[in-house]
Amino acid sequence: MNAINSAEWRIRMADGSFENLAPESSPITRMYLSFERFLKNLILIVRRFLEKSWNIGKNEPRKVIHCLKVGIALSIVSLFYYMRPLYNGVGGTAMWAVMTVVVVFENTVGATLYKCLNRATGTFCAGFLAIGIHWIANQSGKRFEPIIMGASIFILASAATFTRFIPAVKARFDYGTMIFILTFTLVSISGYRVENLLNMAHERVSTIIIGASLCVITSILIFPIWAGEELHKLVISNLEKLAESLDCCVAEFFSVSEDTTTNTKKMLAFKCVLNSKASEETMANFARWEPAHGLFNFQHPWGKYLKISASMRSCACCIEALTSCINQKDQASELLKNQLTNTCQQVSSSTSEILKELALNMKTMRKSSRMDMLIQEKSNAIQELETLMERLSGLLIIQPKNDQEKPVIRTSSTNVIPLVEIIPTATFASLVIEIATRIEGVVDVVEELSKLAKFKLEDVDMMIKQNKPVIKNVIN
Repeated sequence: MNAINSAEWRIRMADGSFENLAPESSPITRMYLSFERFLKNLILIVRRFLEKSWNIGKNEPRKVIHCLKVGIALSIVSLFYYMRPLYNGVGGTAMWAVMTVVVVFENTVGATLYKCLNRATGTFCAGFLAIGIHWIANQSGKRFEPIIMGASIFILASAATFTRFIPAVKARFDYGTMIFILTFTLVSISGYRVENLLNMAHERVSTIIIGASLCVITSILIFPIWAGEELHKLVISNLEKLAESLDCCVAEFFSVSEDTTTNTKKMLAFKCVLNSKASEETMANFARWEPAHGLFNFQHPWGKYLKISASMRSCACCIEALTSCINQKDQASELLKNQLTNTCQQVSSSTSEILKELALNMKTMRKSSRMDMLIQEKSNAIQELETLMERLSGLLIIQPKNDQEKPVIRTSSTNVIPLVEIIPTATFASLVIEIATRIEGVVDVVEELSKLAKFKLEDVDMMIKQNKPVIKNVIN
């Protein structure tokens, strides 16, 4: 019997040799191996999830703080269920307070205030109107009561929904309008079957106000995250990235090295400017709801940040065109590039210096006394580059070759540059001039912001510490 169990099957190979065949495993063994593989994959998935969660919490600790703040708010509001005196005070509508915390608690103070105030205002207005219309319907008798209630729901819901298409209302009161429609409909329908409608409306409004107030207090007192401050930092970061991209693009076009891997990330930093429009508009909307905090007053001109970003995006579009010219730099004439290198780099460096100075002004909330000098340097560099390009265009001639006339630039008796090699460099230089010109729009809007936000004049001592040139009229 043992000999039979220990027998092995063999197969004859093509070369005459024999190979042992593994015995077929039993169903139990196959099930065990399948379960083992499943368990290993499950452990691997959980491990990867925990590693990603840890990295997110480590890189962005404010997200962890927000989660803890939500947990604190929900723990406090749940006391209205756990403690009998509080539960008796608000009745069975304590669940509305829990729902309010879950729905309105957002990451920033501005977003939380926006939702809380919209929810409270929409609930109060809808409850007040619903009670008033319910009283009128009761006075009209049982026959006309459902007609009046249904007509009021149709008219007010339709009108409120239409207002959500108005841009000004949608930007600031869209959530409140939605809550108004929901609350008015629920209270109107409930009032038709509930006798003490006033008491029910009072309990719901009270619990919603309790939940909203708790969210606001928790959001402001425990490690607040201000939408206005986030918008301020984002615009400053975009200014710095725009300057960095411009410098890298110009340096890359006129460089001899073919290795572009080291500067690719810096060169494409301008894409953050192009992709940040939606987040900037959202943060600007939420910032308007926030109280005065830090360096920002209650009437801080947040709308100017959107104008600054719009001006930066127009510059970023030109930088995007510069990147396409870089892909064609091998087709450009090295002789022409050598003649324009210093002047183009001077224009780009003066332009990026203006962007960095604007970022520093916004970061310190101070007016710079160097801005006029930097703008003058940029204008002089642009003038020099335009003069050089006009001089080169004056050398353009038509050279007959193979019975065809081809436009070329003859720099000397021996150096002749075809037009195909001229276009990439001329286009690149023209785009650099265009960017430098559009930067003035950013300067103008930042100047408007500095006036409305009342930026202070930069101190002479601070300028000396930062190794900046001191202008005499500042000292006087």
